[in-house]
Amino acid sequence: MEYDCGFTKENGWFRYRAAAIIIENECVLFAKNDRDDYYYSIGGGVHIGEKAEDAVLREVYEETGIHYEIDRLAFIHENFFVGSGSLEGYNCHEITFYFLMKSRGTQKLNSNSFSDGFKEYMYWLPKNELSKFKAFPTFFIDKINNMQNYVEHIITNKR
Repeated sequence: MEYDCGFTKENGWFRYRAAAIIIENECVLFAKNDRDDYYYSIGGGVHIGEKAEDAVLREVYEETGIHYEIDRLAFIHENFFVGSGSLEGYNCHEITFYFLMKSRGTQKLNSNSFSDGFKEYMYWLPKNELSKFKAFPTFFIDKINNMQNYVEHIITNKR
């Protein structure tokens, strides 16, 4: 059985996650479901014993139905926040490795993804208009159009 690297203890929630930055035609791919009122990056929990690179490839395929290739690691994000939606009532701590994926030149997907029993829908949000959406991570608004050629370490504390 596969287990994500994460745990819940009392009112604390922690997860180690691998996520993708997929950009096609000046739009960034996000997911959304019927339970939560926000968009979120493509990705998910890294399994125990799994490399982050393998996890992001697996998650991208699970969510999009497409085999993307990794370009490079772009961000390491330490995120502290108060949970909402499915995480209501939790003090959350998440560490995510964000991988920039190689462009395929098309926005065509083959998605049939579910998360915790909820259908996930894929949305291409214009990268110059991300501030108009409730989309996470919020640092994409400032960083996605000006990515450096090195890995950036970002800490967000919304507690």
